[in-house]
Amino acid sequence: MNTKGHLTENTPTVEQGWRHRLEVIIFGTSTTAGRNFDIALLFLILGSVAVVVIDSVPRLYAEYRVVLWRCEIFFTAIFTAEYLTRVWCTQQRRAYLVSFWGVIDLLAILPTYVAILAPEASPLVVVRLLRVVRVFRILRLMSLFTELNDILSALRNTARSIFVFLLMVMLVVIVFACIMYVIEGSNSGFESIPMSIYWAVVTITTVGYGDLVPQTPAGRFIAGFGMLVGYSIIAVPTAIITRELWERVNQRQGPLLTLPWNCPVCARQGHSVDATHCKYCGTELDVPIEIRQRAERNEQ
Repeated sequence: MNTKGHLTENTPTVEQGWRHRLEVIIFGTSTTAGRNFDIALLFLILGSVAVVVIDSVPRLYAEYRVVLWRCEIFFTAIFTAEYLTRVWCTQQRRAYLVSFWGVIDLLAILPTYVAILAPEASPLVVVRLLRVVRVFRILRLMSLFTELNDILSALRNTARSIFVFLLMVMLVVIVFACIMYVIEGSNSGFESIPMSIYWAVVTITTVGYGDLVPQTPAGRFIAGFGMLVGYSIIAVPTAIITRELWERVNQRQGPLLTLPWNCPVCARQGHSVDATHCKYCGTELDVPIEIRQRAERNEQ
């Protein structure tokens, strides 16, 4: 029997209360604080990417080197605090650390610490390439848009159809390349079948660099026919993906409501109101009771 004035086993401590509040703000989108956090994170990511872009221009880097470095320190400090907060408040700590978004969060802040701890290594190509990884911060924006999940799901569902289509295009390219190799020959620059395959790819995709041009009337006729084939097949994958997207949009507009809660590992939404695990990666959602109750009231 519990006595008055003593904490029970299920009574949350102050630390657990703060962890719960931060988890609702960081991983949830139904509260005002959660939405404001996502908006602030959006502008911080865009600002950090802008610093990376400006830093790559030699003239601007030479003129604003100190300002750019201070901005980088500022963004790195913010993202470091966000990363440590996510690790501290999530219930699936190990799963988050080894997840795609967890690795991206870590790689986004590592280059600055490498430049600070080992400044002599800054001119090295490896460190310069590592700094470019900061651009991956913008991938965090993907988790803020539910519509992007529809596009990714459409690509996954149509992967087999697109693969078969690309295989057919490869066969057409090889056929055109072999024909041009026989008709034109080395005198026109078609010295080998691989070179002819390069020309066929450039022609069928309607790029047309002009560095390799057929000289014979028969070769020009084949080239024109290949351009028409290219125009015909460009719309095929677009139609396949568009049809899948249309079906997913119609399904999402149905009466089924979803939880306004991001998975702590894969950062996806779209879970049913009574879901306890992520339907994409299987991670336990651990949705706060107030968010689940609010979603159930909206469903009613």
